[in-house]
Amino acid sequence: MFAVIRIRSEIKAKPQIKKALELLCLSTANQLVLIPQKELPIIKKVESFVTWGEIDDSMLERLLKKRARIAGNKAINDAFLKEHGFGSWKDFLNGIANEKIKLRKIGIKPVFRLTPPRKGFEKGGIKKPYSIGGALGYRASDINDLISRMI
Repeated sequence: MFAVIRIRSEIKAKPQIKKALELLCLSTANQLVLIPQKELPIIKKVESFVTWGEIDDSMLERLLKKRARIAGNKAINDAFLKEHGFGSWKDFLNGIANEKIKLRKIGIKPVFRLTPPRKGFEKGGIKKPYSIGGALGYRASDINDLISRMI
C-alpha cells in the first residue's frame, strides 16, 4: 500500500493533473491518502505535485489512531471498531494493510489532514525530485519519516 502526500498547489497545473488530484481526493497541500499498489499509473501522472512511498504497519497504526476521522470529525475508538465487526486494532490494521477493507465503506474519511513537517521539507525544496535532494516523487520507505514529522 502506498501513502501519497500532496506537496504542491495546483496553480498553473494542466487540467489533466487537476482531475487526477481530484480523483485521488487530494484537494489541498499536506493531505495524505492511502492508495493500493495497482493505482500506480495515476500516481505517476501527478508525481510533480506529490510524494509517495510504501507505508509500514507501525506508521499506519499511528496514522490511523491520530489522524483518521469519521463523520462529525470524530476520532476512531474501540467502540467504533466493535460496531463494525473488528475485535481489535490488530484485526482492523491487518484488513487495511492487506487491502481487504476500504476506509470509505466503513465510514472513515479517506483523506488524512496533516500538519506541515517539523523542520521543513528537504533542503532542495518542493519543486525538485526526492532523488536529487528535493521533496517530490517516490521515496520508498523514507515516506515513514516524513509522515512521522507531519502527524
